[in-house]
Amino acid sequence: MEENKDIKIIRKAATELKLPLWRDALDEYIGRFVAQSWSVQHLMAVMMQDQLKMRADNRRRTLIKRADFPQLKYLGDLIVDELPDDARTALPLLRSLDFVRQGRNLVLYGNPGTGKTHIATALGIEACTQGMTVMFTSVPRLITQIKEARQERALRSLENRFINYDLVICDEFGYVSCDKEAGELLFNHLSLRAGKKSIIITTNLAFNRWSEIIADKVLVTAMVDRLTHKAVLLNMTGESFRMKETKKILQNQL
Repeated sequence: MEENKDIKIIRKAATELKLPLWRDALDEYIGRFVAQSWSVQHLMAVMMQDQLKMRADNRRRTLIKRADFPQLKYLGDLIVDELPDDARTALPLLRSLDFVRQGRNLVLYGNPGTGKTHIATALGIEACTQGMTVMFTSVPRLITQIKEARQERALRSLENRFINYDLVICDEFGYVSCDKEAGELLFNHLSLRAGKKSIIITTNLAFNRWSEIIADKVLVTAMVDRLTHKAVLLNMTGESFRMKETKKILQNQL
């Protein structure tokens, strides 16, 4: 049966206006309109709400993909009772992402396996859900990107992108040492966001041990001062989740 003229006009207009849900689900909407005796106003309200939700979902997926998280870890997956004390106390406030809106940094420090990367990733995904732009990178990877951009005379472009993210997550600070040049490049790059935009840092080293990976003590002092100014600091020292899982497996084998 051939569609009437009005339906054709609506489908064509929906395509040109980039309203795919209106175009593809039009017959369903009309069916519900007739079956449930909707008013025209209610029909329009439902169609608009559905289209807005679809756009929000698409934007969230796009933002998460562009953030380049190595794994998708969510706040709801955290076993809160097993987190270190600082994290349990701070998590309700961190969920609000007010620290991101205020341009404050978050530093999670402590031994490996206590949930630092999980919390950082989950907060990043929550930020994407709320429409914020996020970049996830490891510190060694970021240093490599900075060096390559400088060699290719594209450092300014990299810096502009780095500044404009609502949130940058720098994972694994302290796992790989860096020479004086790399330390200076990292410091200068991170300083671009100081007092303006939020950075989340995860590190396995307490601040008084950062000189173990960057030889220049003056640079380390400046970096700690810049990153921790008005920052949220979480001591994540505790028993490793992975070690707990290993112990459980060994106990089950006995």
